[in-house]
Amino acid sequence: MSNADLSLQPVKVRAHVLRHPIAVPVRTSFGVMHDRPAVLVRVEDADGHHGWGEAWCNYPACGAEHRARLVETVMAPLLLAGLRYASPYEAFATLEAGSAVLALQSGEPGPMAQAAAGVDLALWDLVARRAGQPLWRVLGGTSDDVPVYASGLNPDAPEAVVARKRAEGYRAFKLKVGFDAARDLRNLRAVRDAAGPGEPVMVDANQAWDLRAALELLPRFADGGARWIEEPLRADRPWSEWNALLAVCRAPLAGGENVSGEAGFDALVASGAVRVVQPDVAKWGGISGVLPVARKALQAGLRYCPHFLGAGIGLLHSAHLLAAVGGDGMLEVDANDNPLRTRLCGPVGAVIDGRVRLGEAPGIGVEPDLAALRS
Repeated sequence: MSNADLSLQPVKVRAHVLRHPIAVPVRTSFGVMHDRPAVLVRVEDADGHHGWGEAWCNYPACGAEHRARLVETVMAPLLLAGLRYASPYEAFATLEAGSAVLALQSGEPGPMAQAAAGVDLALWDLVARRAGQPLWRVLGGTSDDVPVYASGLNPDAPEAVVARKRAEGYRAFKLKVGFDAARDLRNLRAVRDAAGPGEPVMVDANQAWDLRAALELLPRFADGGARWIEEPLRADRPWSEWNALLAVCRAPLAGGENVSGEAGFDALVASGAVRVVQPDVAKWGGISGVLPVARKALQAGLRYCPHFLGAGIGLLHSAHLLAAVGGDGMLEVDANDNPLRTRLCGPVGAVIDGRVRLGEAPGIGVEPDLAALRS
């Protein structure tokens, strides 16, 4: 961690809902996105400094408006109690403790966690901007260089997307599977061929299979060249089922985007089943929660590859956190059309031979123009 002053006294919190139509829906094994939503969170302190965060909101379709209301009606009152915090860590702990019972009472631990994560990200951006330093350096990083991969390749002609993303500088790719096995395997072969010899290709099943199906299918995907197989089982299945897959699959298993809480990630690491750990800073924890998780994963000899599928603000936070933590992880960059990502992702949009440089701009280095984004 750098010597930047992390203390702060927030005085204003605002959540902004953005939506952008898309021509080609984003398909997963559990649903379809017909537009691209975003909840951007702006926090301002007593001295007029500000920062930006993002709360996860992709599903269901009404999720963005709901998360924004949770930010402003639950998290903001908890945060703005006239307190001065020693750091964003302390502020995040206040949000978690203050909303814990309400999350249980309402049956909404996920949305509550996402709202708190968006606020936490904004707080970290604020302290970095105020210090005049890039966030990756405030978090203790020594390099702004980050490897990336193109994610979210839909099942319809994914090889064409690979060709386009290769021309943009990408050298690693992740295919959506969990639809029809024959089609999935055919797509994997096509993507492998389009990616080129030796280039990493991963697959993401989005929790599509039960244990019986996963035991049958995983060896076929591993033999097809998948570098990792992501969420082959539901995230709430016992780790004993994930471990049963290790006996039949030589490809590493990946997961974590649907795990939350320190105890949840401790169990994931202790299971020995997951080799690629993928927390999402906008789903749970923000930087305050995920930074310790990422460090524990690396200490255990695992690979930290942040999950992200949203707008550019959360993507930049994920990139700065990965740069700070280090290791051999890659940053997930959604290959599907999303102007709220491309217009806000700053240097992550400039991929050269599979890598990006985050630069020296303070904080995450981007200031959203909300009026332009809504036009």
